[in-house]
Amino acid sequence: MALSGMRGLSVFISDIRNCPNKEQERLRVDKELGNVRTRFKNEKGLTPYEKKKYVWKMLYIYMLGYDVDFGHMEAVSLISAPKYPEKQVGYIVTACLLNENHDFLRLAINTVRNDIIGRNETFQCLALTMVGNIGGREFAESLAPDVQKLLISSSCRPLVRKKAALCLLRLYRKNPDVVNVDGWADRMAQLLDERDLGVLTSSMSLLVALVSNNHEAYWSCLPKCVKTLERLARNQDVPQEYTYYGIPSPWLQVKTMRVLQYFPTIEDPNTRRSLFEVLQRILMGTDVVKNVNKNNASHAVLFEALALVMHLDAEKEMMSQCVALLGKFIAVREPNIRYLGLENMSRMLLVTDVQDIIKRHQAQIITSLKDPDISIRRRALDLLYGMCDVTNAKDIVEEILQYLSTAEFAMREELALKAAILAEKFAPDLSWYVDVILQLIDKAGDFVSDDIWFRVVQFVTNNEDLQPYAAAKAREYLDKPAIHETMVKVSAYLLGEFGHLLARRPGCSPKEIFSIIHEKLPTVTPSTIPILLSTYAKILMHNQPPEPELQNQIWAIFTKYESCIDAEIQQRAVEYFALSRKGAALMDILAEMPKFPERQSALIKKAEDTEVDTAEQSAIKLRSQQHPSNALVVTDQRPANGTPPVTQLSLVKVPSMSSNVDHNAAEQGLSPENGTLSIVDPQPPSADHQADLLGDLLGPLAIEGPPSTDVQPQQNIVSGVEDFPNAVEATAIVPVGEQTNSVQPVGNIAERFHALCLKDSGVLYEDPYIQIGIKAEWRAHHGRLVLFLGNKNTNPLLSVQAIILPPSHLKIELSLVPETIPPRAQVQCPLEIVNLRPSRDVAVLDFSYKFGNNMVNSKLRLPAVLNKFLQPIPVSAEEFFPQWRSLSGPPLKLQEVIRGVRPMPLPDMANLFNSFRLMVCSGLDPNPNNLVASTTFYSESTRAMLCLVRIETDPADRTQLRMTVASGDPTLTLELKEFIKEQLVSIPTASRAPGAAPPAPPVLQPTSPPSAALTDPGAMLAGLL
Repeated sequence: MALSGMRGLSVFISDIRNCPNKEQERLRVDKELGNVRTRFKNEKGLTPYEKKKYVWKMLYIYMLGYDVDFGHMEAVSLISAPKYPEKQVGYIVTACLLNENHDFLRLAINTVRNDIIGRNETFQCLALTMVGNIGGREFAESLAPDVQKLLISSSCRPLVRKKAALCLLRLYRKNPDVVNVDGWADRMAQLLDERDLGVLTSSMSLLVALVSNNHEAYWSCLPKCVKTLERLARNQDVPQEYTYYGIPSPWLQVKTMRVLQYFPTIEDPNTRRSLFEVLQRILMGTDVVKNVNKNNASHAVLFEALALVMHLDAEKEMMSQCVALLGKFIAVREPNIRYLGLENMSRMLLVTDVQDIIKRHQAQIITSLKDPDISIRRRALDLLYGMCDVTNAKDIVEEILQYLSTAEFAMREELALKAAILAEKFAPDLSWYVDVILQLIDKAGDFVSDDIWFRVVQFVTNNEDLQPYAAAKAREYLDKPAIHETMVKVSAYLLGEFGHLLARRPGCSPKEIFSIIHEKLPTVTPSTIPILLSTYAKILMHNQPPEPELQNQIWAIFTKYESCIDAEIQQRAVEYFALSRKGAALMDILAEMPKFPERQSALIKKAEDTEVDTAEQSAIKLRSQQHPSNALVVTDQRPANGTPPVTQLSLVKVPSMSSNVDHNAAEQGLSPENGTLSIVDPQPPSADHQADLLGDLLGPLAIEGPPSTDVQPQQNIVSGVEDFPNAVEATAIVPVGEQTNSVQPVGNIAERFHALCLKDSGVLYEDPYIQIGIKAEWRAHHGRLVLFLGNKNTNPLLSVQAIILPPSHLKIELSLVPETIPPRAQVQCPLEIVNLRPSRDVAVLDFSYKFGNNMVNSKLRLPAVLNKFLQPIPVSAEEFFPQWRSLSGPPLKLQEVIRGVRPMPLPDMANLFNSFRLMVCSGLDPNPNNLVASTTFYSESTRAMLCLVRIETDPADRTQLRMTVASGDPTLTLELKEFIKEQLVSIPTASRAPGAAPPAPPVLQPTSPPSAALTDPGAMLAGLL
């Protein structure tokens, strides 16, 4: 920002920097905005210098974080200025203040095009920079052909062509269906012969995007890419300005190798040999030095070369060289380098015949497990888990068990799970497996899932030789003074089933076993008591004829729990007591458990699903994560989403978010879910746990993977609609045709939707194939949602479609959605929302995809509800009373007595109001049983509209209250009153179309104020109400 000669701008910046607090800064900004607005109204009297100065001030204010909602036309008009200083300001400010959908940009398209096709190189660069930054669809349709001509023009300077390549890349990423690149393979091959490394680097970035969508069309570019790598590796014809710490253009090397990874293989032997020579040179010439910048550049090239070596399935000798080089990395002191070495060595495990070479570094990897940096410890754990087999399983599992005692709580669950999986997969004998699992439970019982000890029970039950050993080990652990509850469960089960095999051993008589187990009964939770009762019954069964003293003790326990409030415990106690009176017949009734059918472990199944990944799929996943576009994924087909036909558009209303609504819907035979999932020709999905794909992108989302899910029996989702006219409202589904089949999604989707109505990030929908997350930002009447679509499987999701069914009060624009989501990848789909007027109607996302032979469709409510456009605002008595007086009676002020309210304490009601962005103002009402709240509602029709709410409660009857809502807009008053009512009580109401006019508000008789004179603010409020 050139400030020379702009004294007014310099003074304004100095004033802002000298403001002692935020309030003073706001006052100074408001004063300046008022001044700029006044000067712009008299635009004819402005000189180009003054207009430029004021536009610079607008940009500076915008950079400070303040809204600048005027002056956009003045900024756009500067683009057509003949002189560079004014044109520069116009381009910069327009690119910063306006988004791709702004109407003013259409006014500038012709001017921008004239600058691009003109002869002034400076103007060309300014225009290309702005087009690349904004990247709108209209820009792509109008300007992409001119940008393409500029890129391949031989008469343009490299600076312009470099910017043209980057501009075209941006337009292609944003609008791949608009930018025509058919027949560009030959032109891209010509661009790769460019001698200027700046143009070549930009062209290579463009080529990465092109081959990611369709590599088949660009085979002619492959030899050129290898020649470029040869040129850089030999440092031939590389200018000094492109040499970074002695490394020739590391950025270009990385991009070139990234391009080569999109091609499945290299058939030409000469090209393949040349490429491997280059890779060999990179591997031989990379070492760890003290200079951090040089390390960063050389390691970027090295790790991309390693990825390419794995992708091409190089010879074993080169693989060995790669592992040896990584072995040096994990031995250095610098933690960043150690981390990179461990991470890339884990990727090398995906290549066959490399695991034995990696085992040579096992000792160093185990040392990294004790590193002070937790990220390095995690990578070391992943590497140990991946390299484990029968030969080194004992060593690795013992190290994990030893580390488990001192590990952080954040890692213990992962450690326990991986130790259990390794012990089961590679156990040299079953007794060692039992020892490992019991040690796991003893050291980290809180982090051992039930699946782990269930699996131990299966092994012991199915192997008779193992039963005495397992029972004896369980008996040993019970001697400890304090053991985890999971250990009590597994020990009690094993001793109940197989304790009789230890009867001749000292301390293992039935009475002694009962006594030591019974000592643990007071310390366990109700979930463990049924297992102990079963153990007592088994002890009686094996002790026939029973010892009278032992029998009486066990009967006394059964009698005690016959009146337990827990139904499971009560039923077992009653039945066991009755069965134990049958004498010898008890032997047949409570016989030993039969052998479990042979089946694959759920733990190993989950591990195998994680490991079903090839080097190529890993590269695709890595590229999809690093692809910086709106839809962060590689697709092979055109995006498929659009505006639905009018005949399919049904409008829905936000139902009550109270739990009573869900309960009522369930009683009517309806699923109270956010959406319904339809499947054609259904096949049972995998019933194992799926990997979480959104955690790394969303940050605060922290989404857990879904639990095991089975396909539910098919049911007619339309059943019960005739009996319940509000079925559409209760489920918030747009019924487009009849959907005859359904699959149960993971989790309660209605609860997910209600949670997202209160927060701005979370999971909207999940099924065995896909997870849809949301992250939202709300600013006045504008909202921006990002849909995160995560493929949870190792197969792609095809025919992906997303259509928004918007209500009439919302203007919604959805970005392009790719038609294919690769395995274990995710896409981001931004969604722009503008609130036009107050309404409680809700938008619906019609989402469908194909997995295998299954066509899945779901219609989901989007959490763009009324309270998202509220902004809580504190109101003092001086501000409140004039507003309240001015809003006198219907339709601006509505009052209603509400019955059937969910009883809740007043603080809980205040918290509920705050969660819906209604600020409770304490001290305004003299009655401590009442609440007063205020908020500001934003929409295009109302702008910022103050809303006031008063709640009068009766301490003797919390199921009813009187509510008064006031605002300057009658529709807003009614909608806000009904919205709050829905949160407080569940009353089925007939749904109406969002566009329909609200019913006339009821005429309410105002209450007469007390006759006594009131002086304090609270008393004045009571009098007014």
